[in-house]
Amino acid sequence: MTGPVLLLAGTAEARALAAELTALRGLPVIASLAGAVSAPAALPVPTRVGGFGGDVGFAAWLDAHRPRMVIDATHPFAARIGPRTAAACAARGLPYLRLLRPPWQPEPGEAWVDVPREEDVARVISPGARVFLATGGQRLNRFSGLAGRQVVWRGIDPRDGCPIPGAVFVQGRPPFTEAAERARMTEHRIQWLVTRNAGGDMGRAKLAAARALGVRVAMIARPPAPDAPTVTTVAAALSHIRGAAWTNAS
Repeated sequence: MTGPVLLLAGTAEARALAAELTALRGLPVIASLAGAVSAPAALPVPTRVGGFGGDVGFAAWLDAHRPRMVIDATHPFAARIGPRTAAACAARGLPYLRLLRPPWQPEPGEAWVDVPREEDVARVISPGARVFLATGGQRLNRFSGLAGRQVVWRGIDPRDGCPIPGAVFVQGRPPFTEAAERARMTEHRIQWLVTRNAGGDMGRAKLAAARALGVRVAMIARPPAPDAPTVTTVAAALSHIRGAAWTNAS
């Protein structure tokens, strides 16, 4: 019997797609969460939590379970997962689909400074500036160059050993409203918002708040996506899956 669809999850789009896939009769689905945050919200399909054990572990899982398709709906900044998954699937002749929401584009009145990598943010923000670091805590070490700025960083989970001296942690789990983001920036007298170009409606609130308050934005560019079949919406992903021969395979 042909194996399940493997859904690499961790985004709002993955959650929405998982819900849609439950309506496709006869299509087994297994979702995978990296386990990067504590207490992730449950998905409506069987879910494994935790990494595969690197490239070797992921290859072994594919060989053991032989999924009929792999849908990569991970975060746009999951830089290692996409290329690794696309390459492993290509090597085994397994269908691969990337669900990647479009990046944000600046709207009128938004003052963005584009930076290619997290490490480059310190080059555009002067010492002493008050900074809201809204990038989570997974790659916090890449912002160690922000020493000398007054940094407020937000994450779902606290972490020990923040590499930015004097940084203040605030806990929060998205989604956030524009009003809440505006209040946060006002409370800390923020001058710069640092964020990654994740795209999607859910993260737009902080950009709208920054625009309203005249806060400058350091926008970190996305890493390159794998050269592989890609769709930008849940509807397009679902259409692709419905039209594929694997849906009713046995």
